[in-house]
Amino acid sequence: MLVSHTHTHVDAYVHMGTGRVMGKRVFGKLAFYTLADSAGEIQLYLEQDAITAAGGDDSFDDLKTLVDVGDWIGVQGGIKRTDKGELSVLVGKWAMLTKSILPLPDKFKGLTDVNIRYRRRYVDLIVNSEVRETFRKRAAIVQGVRSYLTDRGYIEIETPVMNADIGGADARPFITHHNALDMPLFLRIATELHLKRMVVGGFERVFELGRIFRNEGVSTRHNPEFTSVELYQAYADYEDMIRITEDIICENALKVCGSLDIEYQGTPISLQRPWRRVSMNDLVKEETGVDFYAMRDDFAGAKAKALELNIDGADTANSVGEIINKAFEDKCEAKLIQPTFVCEHPKEISPLAKPHREKEGLTERFELFIYGREHANGFSELTDPIDQRERFEAQAAKKAAGDVEAADVDEDFLMAIEYGMPPTAGLGIGIDRVVMMLTDAASIRDVIAFPLMRPEEGAASLLE
Repeated sequence: MLVSHTHTHVDAYVHMGTGRVMGKRVFGKLAFYTLADSAGEIQLYLEQDAITAAGGDDSFDDLKTLVDVGDWIGVQGGIKRTDKGELSVLVGKWAMLTKSILPLPDKFKGLTDVNIRYRRRYVDLIVNSEVRETFRKRAAIVQGVRSYLTDRGYIEIETPVMNADIGGADARPFITHHNALDMPLFLRIATELHLKRMVVGGFERVFELGRIFRNEGVSTRHNPEFTSVELYQAYADYEDMIRITEDIICENALKVCGSLDIEYQGTPISLQRPWRRVSMNDLVKEETGVDFYAMRDDFAGAKAKALELNIDGADTANSVGEIINKAFEDKCEAKLIQPTFVCEHPKEISPLAKPHREKEGLTERFELFIYGREHANGFSELTDPIDQRERFEAQAAKKAAGDVEAADVDEDFLMAIEYGMPPTAGLGIGIDRVVMMLTDAASIRDVIAFPLMRPEEGAASLLE
């Protein structure tokens, strides 16, 4: 709080405290102000005689009259303890740095309207110290992920945000238009296909930590603009990615929480390793009593059984693999509270994953679920260009039939892997959801500084 300062208004002061006034109590010739900056708060002890004796241009009367809660000021003085033992700055000189024209919310009522908090995050940060702490922790987590990867030889690559094709995930894109080239472009829904091009080009460990854009609904778990890290490693498989996922989350839990035993929204979560690993079909079998994988050659029978079980979306399924996935989403996903790697996804829902080396129709893929939410997705990468083309074409057929989340056939990516991609594994982790978990945030908007909000007419005053 006490620092050297060379601001034009206060350069005569050698050692100064600078910050925003967050509290003000005046008692005749004595006043107590609370001064806050990014490091914390300290009390200012202001005596009329001391300020007059210091000979500053600004008087004690000016201080009482002109300085309000919310203003930025600079002060010079020594350190003392009050009669109550409170450490304070005994102010000799002071200067106004910036005047706050708008008043801050009432100290006791606070700023509790979440709609206003998200829209005016700057005010939220001023008055809610726990919000500032959340974003400090977020910054530490992002740095922790980046450091973990760079320390292990991964190179950070920047891939295009705007693309001519849609690929790397099943998601509805945002569409824009390039005027000079007169062509539509899509904001990226994943960084996967460009990062794998880098692996083809000879970079054996690559990653990108950045923004992803998906034209989807807004909820406590979804924001159209979010942050993820994707990484790809040659000569690795999905088992390696599972270990990396555990490492990254556990290291950051220890960094920001100090423990692997945490609490999220009142529910104890144990991040102690090893985390449970179970196949998607086995989870479905546990919940429904039906082994759909054993019915993989009987689609009609599997669909009839799914309809009998009232599995949401079963009527639109076109394969047994899709039925397994819909049954998982409907009957299992929300119940996975402790860290669980759901493995061996059906081929039909995994267009970029390598076929399982032992189980027909499945892939070497996993998703990490904690508190009923997906936090990570990884797999051994498909490197066969013929198989990849068939899967792309199946996706394109879905798109032509009206599936707005289906991908295109990326001819350039197919050409890239025709040059040969080494055995590779990939991983994507949702940074926002990890931050939510490690900061006990109920909504994704609590961990995104400026979440997307619908334009508001007649917004309520902060003072209401």
